[in-house]
Amino acid sequence: MSSTTARTDEGHGRLGSKLSGLAMALGCVLFLGGFVWGAILYRPYTVPTDSMSPTIVAGDRVLAQRVDGDEIKRGDVVVFRQASWGDMPLVKRVVAVGGDTVSCCTDGKLVVNGKQIQESYLRKGQLAELTGIPSITVPKGRLFLLGDERTGSLDSTAHLTEAFNGTVDRSGVEARVDAVVWPMNGMLARPTGFESLGGLSTPGPLRLLTVAIVVGGVLVLGGGAYGAIADRAAKKRRSAVVAEPAGAR
Repeated sequence: MSSTTARTDEGHGRLGSKLSGLAMALGCVLFLGGFVWGAILYRPYTVPTDSMSPTIVAGDRVLAQRVDGDEIKRGDVVVFRQASWGDMPLVKRVVAVGGDTVSCCTDGKLVVNGKQIQESYLRKGQLAELTGIPSITVPKGRLFLLGDERTGSLDSTAHLTEAFNGTVDRSGVEARVDAVVWPMNGMLARPTGFESLGGLSTPGPLRLLTVAIVVGGVLVLGGGAYGAIADRAAKKRRSAVVAEPAGAR
């Protein structure tokens, strides 16, 4: 009886150790792979001003996916540089792209290609622009950008007298903002008001990366804990077998 029990416990112990090791190995791949993949695809930025409030406020930490400027679409929040704007990383929202005609305001709303845009990301009751925007046709390969905080954002409206009417070359775009990670506000809301003008950008794989990291961490912790518990249980069973009185049935 005791020898059979010992062999069975030993078999269960080996199987448990194998499963525990497999879970920890898979967890390490998911956990570390998620971080490495994220570091390749995303860049963190700290936003210094409230020009994108309420979507992003001063001090928020955002993750922005590295993308080519040619991939940018209407409604995207982008990180870009423009020499005449100070040649530093800036965060604004694209409201019109090359070939579009943009103006403001009609019934308090931004107008792009003759369509009034419902900008759900603005503060409730806020007008699309206080000073107005004359009808401008955005040159090919360029972007017209506004801050979500329209009363004080130094955006394309502050550079209308410059060449290209305050627009920014697509090549100046460094990344597209996917989420606010500190505080943990999560993924940016979809700019659905631009859907009638064409397709919106597809969010990057940030959610998938987050799931991979979380699942990987759980597998590593769970595998390690299972292994320790299984070893302790096996030792107790072996001790009980050794302590069993001779001749017991």
